[in-house]
Amino acid sequence: MYPAPAVTALIDQQFVPVRVHIKENPTAWKRFGIRWTPTVMALTPDGKEVRRVEGYLPEDEFLGQLYLDLGYACANQKDWKNAQHWFDEASKLENTDAAPEGLYWEGVARYSATHDHTLLRQITETFKKRYTNTSWAKRTIVWQK
Repeated sequence: MYPAPAVTALIDQQFVPVRVHIKENPTAWKRFGIRWTPTVMALTPDGKEVRRVEGYLPEDEFLGQLYLDLGYACANQKDWKNAQHWFDEASKLENTDAAPEGLYWEGVARYSATHDHTLLRQITETFKKRYTNTSWAKRTIVWQK
């Protein structure tokens, strides 16, 4: 599996890991449009793709991506409470690419659960302090109104 215990624990608790060797099963390569290895895909129980990560990532980056996978899966089911939880976990990994994306979607999940637009303004303020120059911060501009 993955050499970091935190990553392995999360995978064991929240995912059903399946390993496919591309040379032994080239149909999977084609079916899922895999371009590079490793490719980690989060799929729904019926095999629909939720999200993918291509290429090797260090522990915190990979953990953040797995949190985002879980958040997206919950959001797709309109399970806003759990989506918010997983996006929040991603946003706590402040020095990763997952953090600003997690913060953004955490705001979306909070709003979707409550329809309280003031929450979006609060998230925007956090972006101003932590992730000013990210593409995710730019997406919050409309939340300031």
